[in-house]
Amino acid sequence: MSSIEVIGIGAINTDCLCQVEEIVTDGETIIDHIKTAPGGSAANTIYGLAKLGRKTGFIGAIGDDEKGRASIQALETVGVDTSQIRIKEGEKTGCALCLSDKLGRRSIYVLPGANNLLDWQDIDLNHVNKAKMVHLSSFADDRQFNIQIELAEKLPNSVKISFAPGMLYAIKGIKTLSPLLTRTHILFINKEEMEQLTGKDFTTGAKECLKLGCQIVVVTLGKGLASKSGGVFTSYICHGKEEYKIESQKQLWETHPEATGAGDAFAVGFLLGFLKKKNLEQCAQLGDIIAHYALSKTGAREGLPTLSKIRRP
Repeated sequence: MSSIEVIGIGAINTDCLCQVEEIVTDGETIIDHIKTAPGGSAANTIYGLAKLGRKTGFIGAIGDDEKGRASIQALETVGVDTSQIRIKEGEKTGCALCLSDKLGRRSIYVLPGANNLLDWQDIDLNHVNKAKMVHLSSFADDRQFNIQIELAEKLPNSVKISFAPGMLYAIKGIKTLSPLLTRTHILFINKEEMEQLTGKDFTTGAKECLKLGCQIVVVTLGKGLASKSGGVFTSYICHGKEEYKIESQKQLWETHPEATGAGDAFAVGFLLGFLKKKNLEQCAQLGDIIAHYALSKTGAREGLPTLSKIRRP
């Protein structure tokens, strides 16, 4: 049996989180709060799974600097195997400037740094082949995107792929992403990204992804769609001919308008359920629960719970 269940491959960034009065396209505004923390989409999800007790590892690249060392330390604190993270001499660790305002709007600016130097030679295929799942998220440079495509083609079918393309990959379009989507078992994508990826509404777009070979498409809906019961649907799941809209349990938690990492946290809960062989509705409900824990704190990771915390009544 593999000692590592899920290996993440994606950008490693230091997030600079700024809460502002208003995101403006031209002019000035006031910064209410600023905070820095380790980030990166797949790294956040792997961190969250490890904090819940799952055996995880990560593959990526950092600079030989304090921010890179802090990124590794943060992952190791919760038990992530960081042996496959490569240090790139003479380069800076990637960073992301994340702006959020009181209306819940976000804007993210990425400086890739060492992430752009991850090479195929940095990937130990024998190591990856031993995992149950590989969780992919975006890089800024096409070279790493092509490495992920090559990896997907070389992985045995016994290793399932979950994929969170984010907007950086969604804007490439469905044709460009098709080599990855064909091999994807679980696609994690939000409503806006799906519309950008496919040029269609999220339900039609999800079916397009299924046609390409995705087994399960998970669309998060942000603030949600109104349900007949008076609640909100915050995710949509599509698998074969089955469709589910999942109603949020958000009334159980105090949330925060700063939503950085909410999608990464949803993937944590969904993958936890998947690894525990829960049905898709239960997986999505776990995703909703973990996402709302994450939303209770500023940033992607601070609010992520331990397993004992989510087991409490």
